[in-house]
Amino acid sequence: MVTINEGRLKNVLHNMEQEGLSQILVTSTSSVYYLTGLWVEPLERMLALYIDKDGKCVLFGNDLFGFTPGGNTQLFTHNDIDDPVRDVVKIVKGGTLGIDKEWPSRFLISLLKQRPDIKPVVGSAPVDFARMRKDQKEIDALRRSSQINDAVMEASLAAIKEGVHEQELESIVEKNFAERGADRSPEGQLVCFGANCADPHHASNETVIKGGDSVIFDIFIPIKRYWCDMTRTVFFKEAGEEHRKVYEIVRKANEKAESVIRPGVPMCEFDLTARKVIEDAGYGPYFNHRLGHGLGIDCHEPPDNSSVCKVIAEPGMVFSVEPGIYLKDRLGVRIEDLVLVTETGCEVLNHYTKELQIIK
Repeated sequence: MVTINEGRLKNVLHNMEQEGLSQILVTSTSSVYYLTGLWVEPLERMLALYIDKDGKCVLFGNDLFGFTPGGNTQLFTHNDIDDPVRDVVKIVKGGTLGIDKEWPSRFLISLLKQRPDIKPVVGSAPVDFARMRKDQKEIDALRRSSQINDAVMEASLAAIKEGVHEQELESIVEKNFAERGADRSPEGQLVCFGANCADPHHASNETVIKGGDSVIFDIFIPIKRYWCDMTRTVFFKEAGEEHRKVYEIVRKANEKAESVIRPGVPMCEFDLTARKVIEDAGYGPYFNHRLGHGLGIDCHEPPDNSSVCKVIAEPGMVFSVEPGIYLKDRLGVRIEDLVLVTETGCEVLNHYTKELQIIK
């Protein structure tokens, strides 16, 4: 049965009022799941949840999705030879309609052709803002995911040895996650050696480890729909003077940023705090990405933890803190935790050590 979570819907309706939206179409798989508990990967087919300012909810989807009528939500289904927006056309009202930011244009254009009285605007904010502040069930799920990530990090780093290549270790990380109940990985893991660590999004390949390499493990996966994400950098056999220096700067930036996280502070202050540590040490140009990103049902979701984000931190928000320094053709260091904003500060969800480690 299609049943809307009334508490979460209440928050969305409040946000719709704040945004001046009287009706929205929610089409993100994650956002539909957030509100209904139903997980659907529509692929090329259409999935949409209509919400109006009075709390009316209507779900539209393909017969193949296996929806069962009932619950507190009206349901319209279609099949593969039907016009997928045929029922949406009948339900939406004229005027402004908030559209999810990633709804495929083939559906939107078809809707607008049939209903030229509709004015589409980007309408993801009401659900995105609701999802930013996690409820207790979500917080418990994210804590559990991070605990599993800690265990996987420990087990996977223990597999580092002479002659191993990046893809071997990536497979070991995946295996360790699977053994602990993780969902299927949609992206793979980031395992990098030496000069490859200077590429923040290096895709693991057949590079073989050698003595003196920095080693980055950036490991992330959904576990019962809620993501974990953590990065640790270690060194193989030995760590040179520059490696040690860069490592301690990044660790200081990570810990300094976490020390200032609390409700009421704009997100940009956390990024700027970490960035100042790295800039003061003379490595500013080599920290070339934002400090982090929100996380929950999606690995990357609001709030944006960057130097330009003015969103005010609130209790229940979960995001990453992941400063890094990347020296081309030489080395890279990144240290990442997930943090939960609490009433008085923040709770770091990852507990695997950040002390400099040399794997012998």
